[in-house]
Amino acid sequence: MYIYRANGHYPSSRLCTLHHIHIPRVESRFFDMAFITSTFQQTPSSSLPFVPRAVAVDRVFSFTTGRERSNFFSSKEIGPNPNCQVISPGSKILRFPSNFVRQLSNKARRNCSNIGVAQVVAASWSDGNRESSFSASAYGDSALSAVPEVEAIPSVLKDGDGVASGESTTDESGVLQSLGLIEDSRPPFPIFRFDGSLTVHAGERSGRGIVTDGITTPIVNTSAYWFKNTAELIDFKEGRHDSFEYGRYGNPTSKVLEEKMSALEKAESTLFVASGMHASVVMMQSLVPAGGHIITTTDCYRKTRMYIENQLPMMNISATVIDPADIDGLKKALDEHTVSLFFTESPTNPLFRCVDIELVSKLCHNKGTLVCVDSTFASPINQKALTFGADLVLHSATKFLNGHNDVLGGCISGSMEVINKIRKLHHVIGGVINPNASYMILRGMKTLKLRVQQQNTTAMRMAQFLEDHPKISRVYYPGLPSHPEHDIAKKQMSGFGGVVSFEVEGDLKITSKFVDSLNIPYNAPSFGGCESIIDQPAIMSYWDLPAPERIKYGIRDNLIRFSLGIEDFEDLKEDISQALEKI
Repeated sequence: MYIYRANGHYPSSRLCTLHHIHIPRVESRFFDMAFITSTFQQTPSSSLPFVPRAVAVDRVFSFTTGRERSNFFSSKEIGPNPNCQVISPGSKILRFPSNFVRQLSNKARRNCSNIGVAQVVAASWSDGNRESSFSASAYGDSALSAVPEVEAIPSVLKDGDGVASGESTTDESGVLQSLGLIEDSRPPFPIFRFDGSLTVHAGERSGRGIVTDGITTPIVNTSAYWFKNTAELIDFKEGRHDSFEYGRYGNPTSKVLEEKMSALEKAESTLFVASGMHASVVMMQSLVPAGGHIITTTDCYRKTRMYIENQLPMMNISATVIDPADIDGLKKALDEHTVSLFFTESPTNPLFRCVDIELVSKLCHNKGTLVCVDSTFASPINQKALTFGADLVLHSATKFLNGHNDVLGGCISGSMEVINKIRKLHHVIGGVINPNASYMILRGMKTLKLRVQQQNTTAMRMAQFLEDHPKISRVYYPGLPSHPEHDIAKKQMSGFGGVVSFEVEGDLKITSKFVDSLNIPYNAPSFGGCESIIDQPAIMSYWDLPAPERIKYGIRDNLIRFSLGIEDFEDLKEDISQALEKI
């Protein structure tokens, strides 16, 4: 049994005649296609074309574009065609590229898989009137009577069924077996004789039946990717073959996630990593050389500050820290140092200060300095930092992007040039996002806009309610006119986020009593999920520092950070009200 393969282009409207059986050319773009000189399932009374779906092959040949029927084969001799390639003896697998299934009818798509490795295609009618069983000989005879005779490739034909026997023959039971209608008693993997080998390779070496027409993106759990031969590996290394090599360098599931994020942030490229903190670290290490200088802001995630203060000096990297609104301080630092990077959150954590992204980007670019904005609190639904001039935008995907409080992840988006520089170091130091985590973030992002819009609305109403409450001394929310950067927020944000910080009237003990009196929000770190979360930063994040040290960072004992989930506002309002009544 031989299977031949060649590249070809097949218009939809033309028919080829082979062994007296009409076979329509499948509509597609350029792809590998093979036609079968064997027995086909065919409805005698119907004139509709059929779409191949699975096959028991005797010989499979392929045709090239624009050739006359008499010139389909360069040789009249039985054997390999010079324009074709023998894939494997005894195989029933036809190879198609990744766009094949997309070109078929919807009905055919349901029965094919599209992984670019191998697909099995059977001959059958696609008009929905197929019988549950069929006789290959009967259908073959009917086909013979319906078309004129043409010159066929020399082969031995069994009387009455139109099957090319040649070196091997395919009887009706073989067709039925290949279509899964009766069980094939032959060993499926004859090269493996023992159970140990079969448990490793059976079902996986002759074409994996991965169905990619599923609505959701499949999870590809593998640490490495294989190549058919050395030539394909070299093509991959030299950029002519699109694939993957090793799990630390990329994964198909994660690649889909990166493409989705790039589209949301209007970026050329995105890199997803294991956590938001790793995204910050690999970004700074990639872009700031030893002896370099960065500028950052006072209000930020504490672990980011700790890395800048404690780890960067070990690499001979210094930093200037400015207030988010201190434009003069930014100009001074840019004049005094050769600054590689300005790294800021906007809005910041936990006081939601907003940096004028457009202004600072212009100032930094005039000095050759890159700008990276951590936009985690905004999400790409509320703010697109790249459109205001930033070079990079960073997210902790653990928060709003995933939105379900059940996975860690981080990402950086920007130009292809800069992201590739970061990716190169990432490939060395690791911190790879797991494909299962990528899938969960993909799933979460499908509802990102719905969740964020709900959280925006709830947070705004909660901020207004708290600002009017007599037991609340101050509210931090960029959507309120009382916020110091409210005008900046209005300019660059379409929504103001789902997290509100506020200070209660009282000390550390009274504030803790308020938190403990709540019933709906979880007392936990993190934010951006479906469930509401509340925490007391003085205890949750800064408990190891004495109160005077905490104050330097704006962390007062009575400060509360409230991440609004997707619960109904009235339920949350009633819970907050009853807890405030107890202090």
